[in-house]
Amino acid sequence: MNPDKSTLLEMYRRMVRIREFELASMDLFKRGQVKGAVHPYIGQEASGVGVCMALRRDDLIAGTHRSHGHNIAKGADTARMMAEILGKVTGYCKGRGGSMHIAAFDTGSLGALAVVGSGIPLAVGAALAFQMRGEDRVAVPFTGEAGSNTGNWHEGLNMAAVWNLPVVFVLENNHYGVSTNIKDAVKVDDLSVRAQAYGIPGERVDGFDVLDVYDAATRAVERARRGEGPTLLVTEAYRFEGHYAGEPEVYRNRQEVDQYRQFDPIPRFREYLLKENKATDAELDAIDTEIKQEIARAIEFARSSPEPEPATAMDYVYA
Repeated sequence: MNPDKSTLLEMYRRMVRIREFELASMDLFKRGQVKGAVHPYIGQEASGVGVCMALRRDDLIAGTHRSHGHNIAKGADTARMMAEILGKVTGYCKGRGGSMHIAAFDTGSLGALAVVGSGIPLAVGAALAFQMRGEDRVAVPFTGEAGSNTGNWHEGLNMAAVWNLPVVFVLENNHYGVSTNIKDAVKVDDLSVRAQAYGIPGERVDGFDVLDVYDAATRAVERARRGEGPTLLVTEAYRFEGHYAGEPEVYRNRQEVDQYRQFDPIPRFREYLLKENKATDAELDAIDTEIKQEIARAIEFARSSPEPEPATAMDYVYA
């Protein structure tokens, strides 16, 4: 793949947008202004952006509780997302979903679900609908590496494989399922080999390299559009922050975290753009400034938005 300059700059913009949004969310959490927990995507930006840049707007994604990055990578509005995190009626789910359950239907996000692996049935069902309608759309469920040990994951891959559904299963290996290292939960080192059990392709990529992810995702998405069935894409990265904002992180040491920080996908991509003369310092600095201002406006929008009326607590509840 050889993306043009506008695509490369958009990749950089989306990764910076995710990073600034997450830093702001963590700060608001520490100030006691967030309703519920925040699970930062910091360190994994290249994974979500690389995949979502390979999708069309009408393709669908489904995420997990660490889905700020997925939603932003797919094009979600940061002001509405911030409002949702602060529990305001101007949020994507009218303040009822919070950080872990944002659904941005306008950009193709079926929603994030806190239960590990629970977005997979949604995405597989959507892919079945695409197939039945004769549409060339693709569904992409994201889950962490721990999700590959759930029933939803195995049943979803099996069903998609048997029926040749247009799904790209993205397994984001950040090494820890909360506090459990993946090495203590899975026998194999390369999780992409699990695809072999279902007779579908599996590929392992550098999750710190947005171009590596984009290349693999593009091939998997094109394969799905052609009606050739699902692919398992494993992106190897690392979360630089705790499982949630404010977590003690007693299960790993700072030396390990610092070791992985040297692979930070944003400065790494910036260095590539400069070295290959794809962008200038001034262009990238302008994007950095633009995004900081955008997130500042998003915070102001969220803070100034009204909270839901208590009398509406049972609205949108179905039995």
